Amino acid sequence: MKILFFGDIVGEPGRQAIKKILPSFREKYEPDLILANGENLAHGKGISEDSYKEMTEAGIDWLTLGNHAFVKKGTQDILEDKKVPILRPANWAPATPGRGWAEISLRSKKILLVNLIGRVFMQQQFDNPFACIKEILEEYSLKKESGKDKMSAIIVDWHAEATSEKMAMGWYLDGQVSAVLGTHTHVGTDDARVLPGGTAYVTDIGMVGVQDSVLGVDKDIIVKRFLTQLPYQMEVAEGPVLVSSVLLTLDDKTGLAQNIEKFKEVVKVD
Repeated sequence: MKILFFGDIVGEPGRQAIKKILPSFREKYEPDLILANGENLAHGKGISEDSYKEMTEAGIDWLTLGNHAFVKKGTQDILEDKKVPILRPANWAPATPGRGWAEISLRSKKILLVNLIGRVFMQQQFDNPFACIKEILEEYSLKKESGKDKMSAIIVDWHAEATSEKMAMGWYLDGQVSAVLGTHTHVGTDDARVLPGGTAYVTDIGMVGVQDSVLGVDKDIIVKRFLTQLPYQMEVAEGPVLVSSVLLTLDDKTGLAQNIEKFKEVVKVD
């Protein structure tokens, strides 16, 4: 089984790059499932109905979110629709609209997709992600013991800032899930590997955003903010887009990872 996961898609340039590159990726790698982090889809911050539909129509099967999940008006209504293939972090407060994990049916297989968010260096207050994922896995372990809902694979989008917190989660879940894939920083790391227990791990996939930018945002605006300490309005950058993704190859019997490949490609968009 092959699963393709794109890093944080930033604004219109990121969306255009996905639409341009996805057909060739699909033909070349033949993924069974295509996932992406979409918390920056709508003009670089948050998600909208138009932006998520644009991505699902392009071929993204499911989208995960992060700390910007609810910045756009109307997001709560979107996430309350159980038919929408979007997750928000599972360790948000229990009363938060939406869901943090979902079972995805893929022919004869079932995949559990989980969205978690870190707490270190985050402005909002979130529940303990380690305790949260433990509860989720225990629930599915009990179902497995009863002969119900055995998962063919478990994929975790680990949306966090601190590298130490991210790595700790990878080691904590090694052997229990198929993959722990870091998102949020928009800066890809070179540590993609399969951990000893069989869990694919990367600290951060990187972004699908303009290459000559600061995290997908106009670089001149960000420099001005640092120089003056004034809150200049941030705008999505323009130019060729860096498309960052990982391809997971999973064992059909165990659900554990056989390989993780990390891709970076620069795409020109209109």
